Amino acid sequence: MLADDIKEEWRSLWNDSIGDKVRAEGIANRSFDLLFVEQGTVITATRDFRPLRLAEILRLHDVQSVERVVGPHPSVGGWTKFSKTVLNKQARTRRLEELMPRRGCKKNLQLKKGGRGWLHNSQ
Repeated sequence: MLADDIKEEWRSLWNDSIGDKVRAEGIANRSFDLLFVEQGTVITATRDFRPLRLAEILRLHDVQSVERVVGPHPSVGGWTKFSKTVLNKQARTRRLEELMPRRGCKKNLQLKKGGRGWLHNSQ
């Protein structure tokens, strides 16, 4: 399938790129014909460059249902957004507090500095 070949080249491009620390940019180490990238092309930089987009490359190859291949944009939502908005709102800490015994301070002990410090102001 063409989409799988393009995604494999995409992974290979990012895994095998050369990082130029002097110019602060990433460079393709070989040509990637399916991605329209030639050897020596700047793929990441700090300024004055156009980033590569997998969705655009798939559209140029006339791949159907690009959103299924690439996945939704993070602002639209995906598994990460679902876990942040739904799963993190559930009360898991209350159950943990019920299972763990509470460590309380022992009563009738003399307080440091007569109880005047910030540590003992737990009303």
